[in-house]
Order: sequence, then C-alpha cells, then structure tokens
Amino acid sequence: MSFSATWHNLLDNVEELPPNATLLTPILNKPFRVEDVQEPRILISYQQDEETIPLKREQFETLFQRVEEAHEGFNLDKLPSGAEPYATVVSLHPRFELDEREEVLAESDTPTSSPLVDTHNVDSDKGGREEPDISVYSDALLLIDALERHNPTDLEGLDTSVLVNLYTLLSDVQRNANDLRQDVRSVLLERLHHDQPVSGQYGSVQRTSRRNRSLRNEDEVLQKLEAEGIGRERVTSVDTNKVDEALEVTELAESDVYDIEESEYVRKADVDEEEKETRLQGLKDQLAATNEDTDALQEEIEELEQRIDDLTSFDTGSSFQSK
Repeated sequence: MSFSATWHNLLDNVEELPPNATLLTPILNKPFRVEDVQEPRILISYQQDEETIPLKREQFETLFQRVEEAHEGFNLDKLPSGAEPYATVVSLHPRFELDEREEVLAESDTPTSSPLVDTHNVDSDKGGREEPDISVYSDALLLIDALERHNPTDLEGLDTSVLVNLYTLLSDVQRNANDLRQDVRSVLLERLHHDQPVSGQYGSVQRTSRRNRSLRNEDEVLQKLEAEGIGRERVTSVDTNKVDEALEVTELAESDVYDIEESEYVRKADVDEEEKETRLQGLKDQLAATNEDTDALQEEIEELEQRIDDLTSFDTGSSFQSK
C-alpha cells in the first residue's frame, strides 16, 4: 500500500475522533487534542497550552517507514524530542498497534484501537465544579470533616462517640466507594484491551483475566474419575449443609462435629441519616460562605488596586504639569 493511501486512511480516522477526545503521548502521558486535520499536516495542542503544533505529513511518512523496517516493532525511545504525539496519532491507524508495556509501535494484521485515546474526557478545568449526586461524595465529605476535627493518629485518646462516628462513616465510604469502583470497572472494561496499561494522573490500570471453575454434575464427575481408576472416596468430602441437616434429627451437639472458634468484632448497627444530612448541609453552607468571602475579598483587592492605580495616575499627571 502506498503511503498516500495510508496517510488518507489515517486522516479519516483522526477526523472521526469526537470533539472532546483527549490523546496521550505514549511515554510521558501528556494529554493533547487534535485541533484541525489538513492535507499536509495535523494540528494539535497540549492541554493548558494555547499554542498549536503542526504534525507534518513528511514526518509521519518517515515514522511509517521506520515501523515497517523494524521487524519487532519500532522502539519508542528512538523518537526525537517532542515527537511522541506522532506515535499516538499513528496508533489511530487500524494497521498499526502501540504496545505501551514494550514501548513499541508495530504493524498489526488485526485492526486495533489505540489505548491512548479517551473519547469521554471532560475538561475539569473549564467551568465551575458541580456537586455529584452520589452517596460516596456526601459520606467522604463528612468523613473528611470528622478527620479534620479529631486526630485519627491518636485513636486511644478519642471519645467513644467519636470512634463510633468514624467507624460508621468509614464503613459507609467503603461500601459506597466499592459500589462506585465496580461501576467504573464495568465501563473501563469496554475501553481497555490487549493487557496494555492505560495511565491517568494518579496511576494506571490494565485489563486482565482470571479463571473461575465450577464442578459439573456430581454423578458425571464421579463416573469419569472412576473410569480412570480414581475411587469416589478419594474426591468426596463431608457437605456442611447435609451435616447441619443431620444434627437437627440427632442428639449430637454442634461441638461434636465442629471445631468452634469465636472472635469478637464491631458491626454497624444503625445509621442516623437525618443527622448526617444535617451535618452535611452545614458543611455545604460553610463551603458556600467561604467561596462568598473569597469573592468579596477578591472584589476588595481589585477595588484597592484600582484606587492605587488612580492615585498613581494622578501623581504622575501632577508632576508632568508642574514641569
């Protein structure tokens, strides 16, 4: 296939990216976006940077040639300084695959998607923050408040009521955070592939798999094992459910057939949702008041700066006239 055909195929794939798609460089994981697609080049810009950077067609052609010449894939550490975005964009071509673990860009016989594209990214730096309507957010806010008001490094010195509050909030945060984690995991599974780690600001994740086994019908399993000379007594064991049923119709005590070991633990018995909501609203009001105070202070600063500018301007004008 000529490079011209490959180039136009790449341009088509780049143009199909959603407007909010964020791409990452393969080594430094710097986020950038495609600003425009033109015949001789692709224009990109890094986040928080207004400068537009052109990725030129000639440089893409050189990179394509290097990948084709490398039998085990082109090593990304051979990229010139500032050329990482080229590798990311090339990985959008279905015939090329970027392996972040091995840090190579290689040709692929199977069409693949790039692991360095996030089509669901939301720029959190634009616009104000909004309070998410999820339980873990409210519980985490209450927990942070409790941790700030009490010293968690000295648990022995805390009152029992404080420990109860901490335990309750920690339990709620753990449960709700785990529910949210599972929801996030379900969405991530649809975006990760080929066991390649994908990095974010705070860490990286990768798709993996595990084997879960369950025995088939008991008679079928025993027949197959007996056919191979394995007696059923070697693989059968006592069923606790059947033992419990037998205890109910015999005079045997539970301790006659079980080794029993007791342990003590704390269990959350109840949650005062009304009190939590009251405290949560108080925290939200405090945050809102803090924001208002900050805005008022900023206005006072700006007004003071304006008065200083006016005075400076007046003094300068008076001096000029006196001369």
